[in-house]
Amino acid sequence: MGNEHDTGISRRDFAKVSAAAAGFAILSGTAQAAKAKSNRDTLKVGLLGCGNRGTGAAINMLEGKNNVKLIAMADLFEDRLNSSRNKIANNKNPEVKDRYAVKDDHCFVGFDAYQKLLKTNVDIVIEGTLPYSRPKHIEAIVNAKKHLFTEKPVAVDPEGIRQVIAAAEKAQELKLSFVSGLQRRHQLEYIETIKRIHDGEIGDVLAMRAYWCGGLPFAYDRKPEWNDLEYRIRNWYGQCWVAGDNIVEQHVHNLDVCNWVMNAHPIRVFASGGRTWKPKEEKYGDIYDHFDCDFEYENGVHLTSFSRHWQKCGEGVFEDAVGTKGRSNCMSIGAWKAPGGENPYVQEHIDLVKSITGEGPYLNEGVRVAESTMTAIMGRMAAYTGQVQVWGKALKTDLNLVPKELDFAKAYPLSPVPAPGSGV
Repeated sequence: MGNEHDTGISRRDFAKVSAAAAGFAILSGTAQAAKAKSNRDTLKVGLLGCGNRGTGAAINMLEGKNNVKLIAMADLFEDRLNSSRNKIANNKNPEVKDRYAVKDDHCFVGFDAYQKLLKTNVDIVIEGTLPYSRPKHIEAIVNAKKHLFTEKPVAVDPEGIRQVIAAAEKAQELKLSFVSGLQRRHQLEYIETIKRIHDGEIGDVLAMRAYWCGGLPFAYDRKPEWNDLEYRIRNWYGQCWVAGDNIVEQHVHNLDVCNWVMNAHPIRVFASGGRTWKPKEEKYGDIYDHFDCDFEYENGVHLTSFSRHWQKCGEGVFEDAVGTKGRSNCMSIGAWKAPGGENPYVQEHIDLVKSITGEGPYLNEGVRVAESTMTAIMGRMAAYTGQVQVWGKALKTDLNLVPKELDFAKAYPLSPVPAPGSGV
């Protein structure tokens, strides 16, 4: 394929932070101790983005027997912030309630709320806002020299991915801990199984499958008081520029596991997709309801990927690796079952705190989550355009889906559902 398989950008730019392609960046104990706060110090946490996932992430941080306090919260909408405060402050788990210490003057609302939160003395920021805003927020969090947990995906377009990669590089220089919400990376069953795969237990990997096939997560009708922008953000899953489409927002988990197995990202993808089940109504937005992708890695291994939202037609959520000596669902191999561990949604925060205090290895997962998000974006680009996408070219493109200006007084009409050959 010649230049079509050019992966130069990944080899040059990703290498700066990597350890990331295969695992965690780990400092020596001496270097980490020099940067870490004492594990006797209480780490102060700020929550940016108070929807369901952001609130859940904050609760997971507080219930993880971490020496932390939640002291600040911010969201675009006041009602979401207030609802989140109530869920955390009145949580049935006493450990969560005891670690909640948010005062009214540390609650912020609006598009500039993240800037106000970053001016407080928080040590860790939980980035739980929507995917469209994560590149900007991640960059600002690192510039403010705060440690970071971010939900996935970290962007909706290549421009955002490049912004996250740059922030991850800076976080590495500053020895800021950076953990992402790809929680399978912190799940003992996956960790132990994929270690065995890497050690050769199923032989050389020949092929993989990744599925995220289920029903529709949610779709809201517009309320009379919601203008265009508020509706696009409240009904966020259905807007490609807000969430990235289902392959990016959800299927990124499975694609990340496959990249983990391969210790690499794909270099090429051929894909199709469309909208079959979702009717042509505003509440279903402008996204597809199915994607079928054939990803190819540099060593010739192919990954077959299916993601869809079809009511009553679920086929499951899983990964599957086939090797020369056997196969694995990435959580077990044959009769061998990996041991269970802590809830991975809690464990990822335990690992983050230990990275900060020096009790565990230093973690910077920024490039890795950017790679996996870009894998999903590249699949979407291939399906939307009907054209093969290759890594180097796709990552360099100037595609930016997010409006340059967000203003509740302006109109943000719904885009048409993409037709192959019409755009990305």
